Formats: sequence, structure tokens, C-alpha cells
Amino acid sequence: MRPKNLPHAGATTDFLSQPLSQLLSNGGVSQAGLTQAEAWRRLKAHGPNVLSHHARRTALVAFLSRFQNPLVLLLVAAGAVSAFVHEQASFVIICVMVLASVTLDFIQEHRADRAAERLRESIANTARVQRDGVTKAIPVAELVPADVVFLAAGDRVPADGRLLEARDFFVSQALLTGEPYPVEKAAVEGGTGLDPQTATGAVFMGSSVISGSARLLVCATGNRTYLGGIAETIQRRPPPTAFEHGTRQFGLLLVRITLLLVLFVLFVNTFFGRPWLDTFLFAVALAVGLTPELLPMVVSVTLSRGALRMAEKKVIVKRLAAIHDLGSMDVLCTDKTGTLTEAHIRLEKYVDAEGKDCRRVIELAYLNSYFETGLRSPLDEAILDHQEIDVSGWTKIDEVPFDFERRRVSVLVADGKRRLVVVKGAPEDILSLSIGYLADDTDGVQPLDAAAHARLARLFGALSDDGFRVLGIAFRDVDLTHGHAVVDDESELVFAGFAAFLDPPKATASETLAELAGGGVEVKIVTGDNERVTQHLCRELGVPVRGVLKGPELADMDDHALAAVVDKVNLFCRVTPQQKNRIILALKQRGRVVGFLGDGINDAPPLHTADVSLSVDGAVDVAKEAADMILLEHDLRVLHHGVMEGRRTFGNIMKYIMMGTSSNFGNMFSMAGASLWLPFLPMLPTQILLNNFLYDTSEVPIPLDRVDEEFMARPRHWDMNFIRNFMLTLGPVSSLFDFLTFYLMLDVFQASQALFQTGWFVESLATQVLVIFLIRTRRAPFRSPSHPALLATAVVVVGVAVVLPFTPLGPYFGFEPLPGAFFTVLMGIVVMYLTAVEVIKRWFFRRFET
Repeated sequence: MRPKNLPHAGATTDFLSQPLSQLLSNGGVSQAGLTQAEAWRRLKAHGPNVLSHHARRTALVAFLSRFQNPLVLLLVAAGAVSAFVHEQASFVIICVMVLASVTLDFIQEHRADRAAERLRESIANTARVQRDGVTKAIPVAELVPADVVFLAAGDRVPADGRLLEARDFFVSQALLTGEPYPVEKAAVEGGTGLDPQTATGAVFMGSSVISGSARLLVCATGNRTYLGGIAETIQRRPPPTAFEHGTRQFGLLLVRITLLLVLFVLFVNTFFGRPWLDTFLFAVALAVGLTPELLPMVVSVTLSRGALRMAEKKVIVKRLAAIHDLGSMDVLCTDKTGTLTEAHIRLEKYVDAEGKDCRRVIELAYLNSYFETGLRSPLDEAILDHQEIDVSGWTKIDEVPFDFERRRVSVLVADGKRRLVVVKGAPEDILSLSIGYLADDTDGVQPLDAAAHARLARLFGALSDDGFRVLGIAFRDVDLTHGHAVVDDESELVFAGFAAFLDPPKATASETLAELAGGGVEVKIVTGDNERVTQHLCRELGVPVRGVLKGPELADMDDHALAAVVDKVNLFCRVTPQQKNRIILALKQRGRVVGFLGDGINDAPPLHTADVSLSVDGAVDVAKEAADMILLEHDLRVLHHGVMEGRRTFGNIMKYIMMGTSSNFGNMFSMAGASLWLPFLPMLPTQILLNNFLYDTSEVPIPLDRVDEEFMARPRHWDMNFIRNFMLTLGPVSSLFDFLTFYLMLDVFQASQALFQTGWFVESLATQVLVIFLIRTRRAPFRSPSHPALLATAVVVVGVAVVLPFTPLGPYFGFEPLPGAFFTVLMGIVVMYLTAVEVIKRWFFRRFET
């Protein structure tokens, strides 16, 4: 086993052990960076600064991957057999269907991928480098070894390298090490460790700058980086989605039924001594006839139309199958800021321990936010809006940046007369670290005893109950020689007061939450904010609070305990990023289809874990890369439109499946049964394939069809038992009328083999096509009008079936003209069949409603 501290194969690691001066001299460069001419030369030699696992698959590989579907494989096998036995018509029809469906599937997925790629390209992904003695922004892909890069809070480290200088420089290396805590880095002259966690003087591609600033000497780019060396290990294929699992299960169900029917036909016809070649071709035709050839194409067209409609609603779909997963989603986990609130945070109050306005509080808060070099939150921006505060006399000495475990940030500042550690963070934590408090607008300090602590806790609770987000502000005088800030300085503080912020709820949030709840989607708020503020927001939005679970309580639970309560709680407050992922996993363990809306670096794990992951256009790159969909507007209304589109898409896919399987199964069951007593094949193999082709053609407009409101009223999932029961219930109804047709053709019309096959071909196709208008809806057909294109194609296909025997093409398929009386009988059979199907359909949905 490779030692944990050694980089993976492929990574360039020499720069970790060499002195910094030696790296500069070996590279023939100075700390001033490269010339543009030298940079272009090195770019040609080393290649672009990109990871190979980010490269898109070639078009050929992407196209061939579509043949992994069991349905497509079944068709390919049937086509190969047809070619082997010289059944050219069957082979051509099968090839046309397979190529059409696979090609359309490939084109639609490729278009969606290109749309997502254009979205990524529209986001600036640059690095600030020193070239020709000046600082300029260049694409990250153009970085080369020996470039000098400037880094600041919020940047992603674009390559591996050594630090030339660093100031209060903390980075998150969670992607590389799995450790959530920021690590401080500094410029060192000598060699450094081989592990990202211990390599103090080096930073690595994929890390994120939490605070401070630095200059970086690039030493390794692209696949030569530490991240490039482990690319294969992090390129894990995600587990199958609900949609992929459903289509695969459906394909396997059809394969099993097909094999049973084919084996039955082969056995019966062999037993009666019929010609083996005709029997074999008939069995192959049965297999093809039972297979819904257009399913891949219908799925692709339906999903792509859904993606286009969602784009109009400001949702970019990166993975087409995620449309179905969004429609199946029954719980959405989201933060409240920007989703349920306006995200326009204002500093409304700054009060002392007595609850009175206190200028000292806003001055200290402004000092902290002004000199903080970490990622500024909206709360910092609200504080800094108070530009009347003068900090010109103060200088920053050092900083302890914010992290999600401490939930606070400290700066060490001086004005020449005194030196202060100013701390800002979660009020309960700040209070617990304080030993005194300011009694008024002076520096007079009173001891923070139990009574005072209780009074301040009540004040904090009252502000939270009024919907304010609250920060605690404290400080500590230190010696003038105190030159470095550490976490231990955040103790024995003097509590100055509270800064209270207001983030009003969105005007549309209440209505959208009600619509989602009415549609079977439960919204769970997962936030780092405190429970009182969140409960106040819920009251304003009219959201009933069913249960509250706080981060410290969650930390004491194991996964089994969390899974037992996660369904009963809809507010998760004061949670860390790692706890968000545990919540998602617990919900999935309960069988829920979980969506997660996130936009931060720390949201990547829950985004990857959720069934359907959503991010926003303004999110960090890592969140958008992990997301299945990107909302161009940070608004739940956009998401609700997406949910409805997902259900509409799945509804149309299910229409094709329910109609195709029941009708095809009925026809194939009739053929298999007729082979027991007919002295000839009830339908020629070519006729079966033509029947199936014309029927599938009549269903091409299904992606355009409307979906009933009641179907879209709640989440829907693949249900193999329901599909199988529907097929086994409606299929035999079709077979009963097929057998009636057999009797009439043989006893009334005294049909020859060709006339029998022609009559049943026309009757079979007419009943199959017209029953579409009953099966496509659970309502009475006249209460759910279909799309005009679906009606038009149905009429055309039935017309083709009726006219074809009278054309010169008829004999080619083994047809002969039908007598006029047959069409009168046909009308009667169609009316009786449709009436019977409507009665059985209504009974079935009452009995097996899902």
C-alpha cells in the first residue's frame, strides 16, 4: 500500500524538497516572473494547465456508450439474427430504429453538455500573474511552471507551487486531504513536507484560499500536480440515478418476458414440426415486436424538450436524466439566505449589554470586518456600509480567520496607544469566552457573572425572536509587544454588545413553499443560523415548524439515531457543512428522493450525495461542477417550475411505456397463442416489424403531449410492479379482440393465409393506435384532449394500414385487398374494444392507484 504521505504517481514532487533559492535558479527566473515570450515557450513544452479527467469524451465514445442500454442491445441482437438469416426487410427496419433512437439521444445529450460548457466558459476562471514585470489576468489553463501568481481570499489555487511570500494565509485543502479545517501556510526557504497537510511552504491545485494573501511560484501544472496525480482515484462514477435504475429495470423486465414468449413459440412450433427457419424468424419478430424500439428516442426527445422549456424558465440542465429525478423529488434541503430571504442584509441595530444603541459596538465590528482578509460574508458587507466609521488611525497586525467550527474571526489591531484583539462571531460562543462586559458607551468593564450572562442571553433571544441575525462583538486589550494572533487570544474577552441584521423574506417565498408542499415536496431548511431566527422566518412565511434539530445535538447522534428523527424535523439549525451531508444521507436511507440546493465550496459533498443537486449561477465553481442543474435566478419559483417540468416529462415517458408495453404484449401474446392451432403463421415476420414501426411512428408526438394536472400533483417514481400489472391487465383485453378477429376471418370471411394476415394486421394496428387516446390519460378521453400532432399522426397511420393492401407495395409485405364488409366489422370491433379498455382502465386505476 502506498504510504499516506506520498503523492500519487504522476505528480511532480521535487519542488517540495528543494530550497526556494535553488528552485528559482534552476528555473532561470526571478521573483518578478516570466516574460510573455518565455511563457508561450513553456506552454508549448508543458501543455495547458488542465486535468485530463476534465476533458470531454470523444464524440465516437459518447455515441457508442448509448448502446449499453438493454433495450438497444436487444434490438441489435435481433438485427444481427435477421441479417444472418437473410431477412433483409427486418434487418433494415431494426437498423433504422436503432440508429434513429441512438443518434437522437446522442445529439440531445451533446447539446445539453455544450450548453453547460458554455455556461462554465461564461464564468471568469483566471489567475493574476506577473508577466513582463506587470500584473495581468490570464486564463488558468495558460499558467506554466515558473509563473508568479498572486493569491487572495476567495481564490482557488490554480497549480502546485512554493510560496514566495504569505500574509495571514490560510487555505482549505479538504479536496486533497479530507480535513475540513483551514491550514496556515507561510513562505519558507528550505525544503518542506511531502504531504499537503505538512507542506507548510507549498500550496496545491484544488485548494481554496480562506484568508490572507500570498505570492506563489508555480512549480507543477496540469496532470503533474498532486491533484492530477490522484485524478483517477477521485474520478468515481456516481451511483445510478433513479431514472437510470428505472429504465434498466424496465429493460430487464422486457427481456425476461421476451425470452419466455420466444421460447414458448419455438417449443410449440418445433413440437408441431413446422419449418424451423420460418419459426425462428417468427420468434425473432416476436422479440422485436415486444420491444418498444422508440423508447430511447422518446425518452431523449422528451427530456430534451423538458431541458429547453426549463432553460426558458432560467434553469440550465447539465444532466438530462436529472429532469426526471427533479420531478421525483419529495424533499428539498436548502439554506434560507437568498432562497427564502432577499439576501439584502442590513445592519439594523448595534446595542450594548443594556439593549441600548452603542456606537462602540459598530466601531469594533467595523474594525474587525475592515481588516478581515478572509471571505467576507453578507454580514460583513452590511457592516462596511457604515463608512462613517474612521479606521485610518488603526493598523492590522495579524488575524485568526473564520472557520465553521469556531464560528468566529479575530483581528489583532493597533493605533499606537493600545493593541486590541477584536472578535466577531456567534453570540453564544462569544459570550462563553467573555469574562466582562461594557456597561455603557465607555470602556468601563463590569464582570460577566451568571446574572449578567442570563440577561445578555435573554437579550440575544429577544433579538432572534424578532427575526434578527445577531453577531456578538467582543475585544481584549493585549500588550503592545503582542505580535501574533492565535486562537488562545480568543479568551477572557470583554463583551461589547450585539450587531443585529435583518434579511427580509422574499415576497414570493410563502406562495412557492405552499405550492411545493401542495405538490408533495417537503422543504427542509438546513442552515448555520440559529433556531430562533429561522423559526421567526418560518412564522413570517406561514411554514409550520414540525421539529428543530441543532448542530450540537446532531453531533451527539450516530447515523442510526439521525435516520430515526430526520423525517420528523424540518429545521436543521447551526449545522456545519459536514452535518449537511449526514442529513442528506439519512434522508436517502429513509427512502426519500432528496434534492439539495447549495452554492458554496463546502456544499460540494451534499451536492454529490443528493439524488438531484442544484446550484445557482453565482455559486463557486466547485458547486456548479457538482450540480446537475444550475438556477440562473436564486428563487424557489424557478425551482418549482423545474419540478413541474420534471413531472410533465416523466408523465409523457410513462405514456409511451404504458401504451407500448400493453399493446405490444397483447399482440405478441395473441401471436404466440395463435401459433398453437393455426396451420400457418398469424402474421409474417416482416408484417410484425412493419406493424411495430407504424405503431411507434404514431407515438412520436408524445413528447409534445400535455399531462394531466392530477398526475403532476405529486412526485412519481418508476414502479415495475405497476407497469407489469398494467401490461398483464390491458394486454389480454387486446388479445380477446384479436381472437375474435381470428374467428371472423376464418369462419365468416373464409380467409386464406394472406387475407387472414392482412385483416389481422389492419385490425391490430387500428386498435393499437386508437387506444392511445384512452391510455394516455386516467380521465375520460374527452376530458383530456391530446396534442393535435398526436391525433394527426394516429389518423395518418391508421389510414396507411387501411390503404396499404390496395397499393403495389401490398404484395411485397404479403398483403392482399380486403373485402368492403371487413371494414364494417372492423368498426364494430374497434368500438367494443375501446369501450372495454376504458372500463378496465378505470377499474385498474382504482385498484392499483400509485
